Amino acid sequence: MQLTFASYNIHKAVGLDRKRDHDRILTVLHEIDADVIALQEADRRIGVRETCIPRAEIDDTHWRLVEVARRPRSIGWHGNALLVRRGFEVHEGEALDLPTLEPRGAACGEISVEGQRIRIIGTHLDLSGLRRRDQIRSLVDFVEDCSRNLPTVIMGDFNQWGRATGAMREFSDRWTVVTPGKSYPSRQPVATLDRIVASRHWSCVEAEVHHTGLSAVASDHLPVVAKLALHK
Repeated sequence: MQLTFASYNIHKAVGLDRKRDHDRILTVLHEIDADVIALQEADRRIGVRETCIPRAEIDDTHWRLVEVARRPRSIGWHGNALLVRRGFEVHEGEALDLPTLEPRGAACGEISVEGQRIRIIGTHLDLSGLRRRDQIRSLVDFVEDCSRNLPTVIMGDFNQWGRATGAMREFSDRWTVVTPGKSYPSRQPVATLDRIVASRHWSCVEAEVHHTGLSAVASDHLPVVAKLALHK
């Protein structure tokens, strides 16, 4: 089985023209047409933390939300949201807290695809390298402590410039860190901040940064995409 995963920091749907336009974000997602999507900065950060993409607009797509929100107007947890194809069965969603000095977290879901249960996690890590290390350890410990040894994919904005340095070393050889390429800033990317990390159950078939005319202006990050194959 092969699935396409995408991670996209949508910058609260504010583009480089400083206009908030969720339709552009949805159009970029349709360009990618991934099976599983992790969004970062999907909710506003202050007030009632309302979503930047109306639920009704998501309902008109071929994706559905993994419900993790703790606030009625949000679609995620600390801005992290998960979308999966409507044909996939969603078993549960969970908001995860991460060790930090500022609000950070992760959205976790368990879904079934063709009878195979898998775990997906979307996150947005700290600007501090020490905090990023703690947060990655927390995510890895969470996965290892789960009673079910499920194929797992962790996606998000890791805020890590080096491909295999710093906090990324917290992933052991039981994980494959996929860094598709430079994704920030979107118009002329120089940093590899966004990644897709897969457990040993997966192999990476192909990966890319989705750089189109629209994605270059819709957010300050470009989406990253990876096609993963599940081992038999």
